[in-house]
Amino acid sequence: MYGKEFYENKFNKTIGRLETVKNDYFRLRYHISQKIGWLNDPNGLCQFDGKYHIYFQYDPFDASGKNIIWGHITTADFINYTYEQPFIFADSNLDKDGAYSGSAVIKDNKINFFYTGNVKYNGAYDYIYKGREHNTIKIVSDNGYNFDEKELLLSNKDYPNNMSCHVRDPKIYEENGLYYMFLGARSNDNNGLVLVYKSSDLSTFTYHMQITTSYDFGYMWECPDYFDINGKKYLLVCPQGLKSEEFNYQNVYQSGYFPIEIDLESKKYNLGTFAELDYGFDFYAPQTFEDKKGRRILIGWMGMSDASYSNPTIENYWQHCLTIPREIKARDNKILQSPIEELKALRKDNVDIIKYHSYEENIFEFISYNLEKEFEIYLRKDVKLIYNNDILHLYIGESGYGKNDRKVIIESMNNLRIFSDSSSIEIFVNDGEYVLSSRIYSKEKYFSSSIKGNLYKLKSINWN
Repeated sequence: MYGKEFYENKFNKTIGRLETVKNDYFRLRYHISQKIGWLNDPNGLCQFDGKYHIYFQYDPFDASGKNIIWGHITTADFINYTYEQPFIFADSNLDKDGAYSGSAVIKDNKINFFYTGNVKYNGAYDYIYKGREHNTIKIVSDNGYNFDEKELLLSNKDYPNNMSCHVRDPKIYEENGLYYMFLGARSNDNNGLVLVYKSSDLSTFTYHMQITTSYDFGYMWECPDYFDINGKKYLLVCPQGLKSEEFNYQNVYQSGYFPIEIDLESKKYNLGTFAELDYGFDFYAPQTFEDKKGRRILIGWMGMSDASYSNPTIENYWQHCLTIPREIKARDNKILQSPIEELKALRKDNVDIIKYHSYEENIFEFISYNLEKEFEIYLRKDVKLIYNNDILHLYIGESGYGKNDRKVIIESMNNLRIFSDSSSIEIFVNDGEYVLSSRIYSKEKYFSSSIKGNLYKLKSINWN
């Protein structure tokens, strides 16, 4: 088990490593990242009492992520951030081998959190079909910083008999006074799906239905999310086991969405065509929430499990970050992702880009509406974005540490917006209809473009 006392005693011994992390050249300037150690899935995203609460999968003591708890960061404006103390520890018999991913729902001025407690039995088990408990746990907090007790909602016996030991990542949706819990799952015959449970009080949940495809679409669907935009419903999932194609499913695991027509009460649904949310190397486990302004904001993990490439920051005791927060909208049944408005406050000097001139910059935002049928942009000396023959190519050289290229079919390029940080790039095409997010590691400051545009040098976000 991994409790608060264990954390505090051990964390005091890692103080010297914090300076190493802080001084790493590749430390992000305006991305959300952990103080030290490992970070992956964003969890429990919500706005409460004037603050945005961003929780995430966290191991402060191992940059490879072995002992998972929930880290916690807050902000009121997405410019000034505070590192809070870890929120959920793996400190009970319900979650002793990891406090895994989950979400938050605000009701009666309290935050209700739902997450997966991981328990592994000792013995010769595969931990897929046998040897694991996958507990759905609830906690309630008055402030987002502490809670009283952990309540077991669902355990192995509460899932359908044909489920494997991989059922996780609860996300709640409210409709007509009822609460529906969406859980990612893998069946015993290796089909990915979403289980749906129903409740009237956020405490007693009963099995309701499952959502899946009539065709083979991966062996596991992780991190489900379900919401509506302007009356249209969308189901986000992260399928594992999709066969890679030339222009699709190029990562080891994918992340995307189905437009879905569904009547939750009658259990009838129709899935549309799956679309990827991001075509870059490093994007997974996105989670959305609605803030007080009515915006649906998405934050994803800028990383990828079981990838063939590596991250050199492990040597300096940390690994991974989160994407910049993105407001999502919909157009023609397609989800669009745009960097949130608050990020404009990071802009400082504005450079009018002259074609084919080079600039010593690697922390910037680049915007262009002067797109041509063919162009090329260097984001580092060995990182190049090329568009020709209706194909957008992202080429990454040695600074990718094993990454090579990605390509997307885009028949018409209307606008382009690129965010570059000290070790990341996020490329938004056509108002975010297509996005490519990747980590890169080059100490050279270099930018060059064959198209005109505006380049804004960016300030760093502030940390307390």
